[in-house]
Amino acid sequence: MNTQPNQKPTTEDRALCAENWKEVCGRVDEACKKAGREPTSVRVIGVTKYVDMARTTALYDAGCRDLGESRPQALWEKAGGFTADDVRWHVIGHLQRNKVGKTMPYNPVFHTIDSVRLAQALSRSATELSMVADGLIEVNLSDDRGRSGLLPDSMLDSASQILELPGLYVRGLMGMASHPEAGRSPRQEFAYLRELRDTLIDRFPDAGGLPELSMGMSGDFEDAIYEGSTMVRIGSALFSGLR
Repeated sequence: MNTQPNQKPTTEDRALCAENWKEVCGRVDEACKKAGREPTSVRVIGVTKYVDMARTTALYDAGCRDLGESRPQALWEKAGGFTADDVRWHVIGHLQRNKVGKTMPYNPVFHTIDSVRLAQALSRSATELSMVADGLIEVNLSDDRGRSGLLPDSMLDSASQILELPGLYVRGLMGMASHPEAGRSPRQEFAYLRELRDTLIDRFPDAGGLPELSMGMSGDFEDAIYEGSTMVRIGSALFSGLR
């Protein structure tokens, strides 16, 4: 993927991204209305992992200020190409500990804290830079042990260690619904993640309230909003129609 900063979006890409952004925001607003929530309570994170710098720029120009990348290398390249200072980057894919040091200066939200060891690496790097890193503990909601994320039965023990680390502000939990072929209800899984978050709030009252739930993607974000999601990670719906 070419993410060089001198790439510029075409007029067609700008128009399509603007249309898609408006549609997604409208769907978020409608889901919030049905759930009795304020639309401002949900942040749309534009997942740009499958598009180049030009289309990432087109999405920014459409109004998206939160951009998510799975690969840290792509985040480094794209973040380095933006001169605007109002973009917030989000790490939404598995992060290896040896990539933490180079990623931390971009001050992203780390959605995928899936182990105590990764949390410790984030804590060390942030402390060395006199920063406080924002992160979310990733929970594996599926029966697939090969998926990343803490297993629910070990989450409380791991969370107790992660929440004590300096330089790391755990804002809540992140999770992905099972694959459709698993035959499980995304909404029930999102409700379960919310209940886990509420359990952590009760167990760790000094943790800052854990206000964030990062759950929901293009195919299921309405269900996630109904169950309390505050961050929806949208990719394909924002780039529909782009060739």
